[in-house]
Amino acid sequence: MMKKRRDAAQKIYITVIISLMYVPIVLMIVYSFNRSRLNSVWDGFTLAWYGELFRDRAMFTALGNSVILALLSSLAAAFIGTLGAAGAVRGGAGRRPPGAGTMEYLAVLPIMTPEIILGMVLLAFFSLLGLPFGMTTLVIAHTSFCIPYVYLIVKARLAGLDKSCVEAARNLGATEAGAFWDILFPLMLPAVISGMLLSFAMSFDDVIISVFVTGVNTNTLPVRIYSQIKTGVTPKTNALCTLLFAFTVLLCLLSAWFSRPGDGET
Repeated sequence: MMKKRRDAAQKIYITVIISLMYVPIVLMIVYSFNRSRLNSVWDGFTLAWYGELFRDRAMFTALGNSVILALLSSLAAAFIGTLGAAGAVRGGAGRRPPGAGTMEYLAVLPIMTPEIILGMVLLAFFSLLGLPFGMTTLVIAHTSFCIPYVYLIVKARLAGLDKSCVEAARNLGATEAGAFWDILFPLMLPAVISGMLLSFAMSFDDVIISVFVTGVNTNTLPVRIYSQIKTGVTPKTNALCTLLFAFTVLLCLLSAWFSRPGDGET
């Protein structure tokens, strides 16, 4: 009897959580096909809002800026985060360099800091340096909070690799750099790609930090959507959010696929 009650409680709990998370998303997708401009009134099925969305040049200019920003930020984060993770574990040899624990806490600090605080700090920092606000400041800011995602994923991958592969390569005469590029890097490449895809999604969706460090002539898609919400959400915005949601889900699926354990991994 107790087991049945516990199972019933778990099912109710899961149902409530899933409803709170996904029912609003489902409603957003449904109302993107609504003929009425009001999200509270269903007036029939239509694809007109998608057509109007694709005729909005300003929206696609912002989309292009967001794609470029996410691509540059994820590439920079992949490079820095991978080197940091490899250095933290010394090529998987199990030796932690001095201060590795402190560096690890500092590496993950950006994702632990509230975004509004991080945005204000970056705003003050760029103003102090005299950097013009625009794509440059956006790339630096997004790279700073994307690095921890790559670092944590790659570090977890390195911790699960068979360390004897690198040791065997070194015993056979390979240099440390050769063992890294020929043995270690191919093994951790799926984690690097997974971290890069996750960083791309996080950068593409960011609003709060972008609001603080964007320029007047550099508008990203999330910031533009946020500005439109202030004047009222139309089904065109729902259509755009539906496409973005589908794109984000695709990135998450690709990230999970690349981060799965390899066939020869123990």
